[in-house]
Amino acid sequence: MKECLGNVRNRVPLVHNITNYVTVNDVANALLACGGSPIMSDEAEDVEDITSICGGLNINIGTLHKTSIEGMFRAGRKANELGHPVLLDPVGAGASALRTDTALELMRELRLTVIRGNISEIKTLALGSGTTKGVDADVADAVTEETLDDAVAFVREFAKSAGCIIAVTGATDLVSDGERCYVIRNGRPEMGKITGTGCQLSGIMTAYAAANPGRLTEACAAAVCVMGLAGEIGWSRMQEGDGNATYRNRIIDAIYNMTGEELERGARYELR
Repeated sequence: MKECLGNVRNRVPLVHNITNYVTVNDVANALLACGGSPIMSDEAEDVEDITSICGGLNINIGTLHKTSIEGMFRAGRKANELGHPVLLDPVGAGASALRTDTALELMRELRLTVIRGNISEIKTLALGSGTTKGVDADVADAVTEETLDDAVAFVREFAKSAGCIIAVTGATDLVSDGERCYVIRNGRPEMGKITGTGCQLSGIMTAYAAANPGRLTEACAAAVCVMGLAGEIGWSRMQEGDGNATYRNRIIDAIYNMTGEELERGARYELR
């Protein structure tokens, strides 16, 4: 994990983000904090040129509109042509037909490197339909210690059938390439009170994938540990009167200041 973090800081991967307008600024700052460099563009006539100069593509369907959907496909095809890693964040898949259908079509049409979402979103993609609580996971889908074995088996099987890395993030995070599955226990429940921690993670994961092409699964797991550990560090620095806005900034600051040694010490995971 230390080496994965070091590669991001040394290689400074430029990441093309087609992301939602609710969290676009936080995604950009999280990418800068982790050592990457962000560029945002969803205009269909612009995206192929933009993704051509980048090292990875992060597609987030959080605020869909017709132009951005066309841009996602055009950027994705260009990234595939260039051999760049492509991450899909299927925000709210299961909440509406447009979101679900768009995510499924992106899976069919593009060669994805990583799909990252909450358990309800990932189940929707695996089954072809589903439900979510807005853009949050349905409590009935939650990964708990009691359901962990089944969740690991599900994520591993879906990664194998989808042909890409599947990352399920929540109270317990799972990252699988179809063979191995990282079970990660970093993070704080209070992170759920901030809009966009998942979106930030998707940007960071794309940077980690772009900077570590020879070890994609480890890089994606490292990115998840970075975000969770930053949540723990940020929370430990909260003071009386601080709220979720301050917490968001403290998380980004923790990502910015994190060292490889700190990540190695603080990452809590097991391989299954």
